[in-house]
Amino acid sequence: MPKKRRAHFPVLYAATITPLRRYLARLLGSHDDAQDIAHDAYARVYKAMDTKWPDRPEAFLFTTARHLALNQIKRRQIAPVQNTDLSNIIEFTPATTPGVEHLVMAREEWLRLEAAIARLPAGCRQVLLLRKVEQLTHAEIATTLGIAISTVEKQHARALRLLRAALQDPSQNNCKNHSEADGEAAAR
Repeated sequence: MPKKRRAHFPVLYAATITPLRRYLARLLGSHDDAQDIAHDAYARVYKAMDTKWPDRPEAFLFTTARHLALNQIKRRQIAPVQNTDLSNIIEFTPATTPGVEHLVMAREEWLRLEAAIARLPAGCRQVLLLRKVEQLTHAEIATTLGIAISTVEKQHARALRLLRAALQDPSQNNCKNHSEADGEAAAR
């Protein structure tokens, strides 16, 4: 674009931006759409000025903007878009359902817990399941298994200690390791 044409464009913009937006807002019924169409019109006029400076640049600009606005109105009639509040579309609150990553991590943790429970000594595992799954009291477990309450308490404490150790160190895979860890903990 020759320098003369470039020099005229900012003058055209400054002189027409407010009336053009007002005209488009009346035509489209939306200030946001008017601003978008005005931007597109200026871009097209600027590009057209590369080849030839129009005799009446304001008329060329308004005609271009009007055509763009009418095209926008036609598109709305074909596929109407409701003017909605974005807060209804976009959720600004955290999701209440866990994400995929959280589900995978929870599943892995659950599998580790199941494996650790399966590796517990039989007495510890039985007391733990009765206490945590069946939600029996120590006295009810003692009656069910025919053992002393103090034995139930010790087995339950040992099961929890072994589980904690197993879940903190996933490399512990067998009961021998748990027994050694339990012995080390008792020695402390």
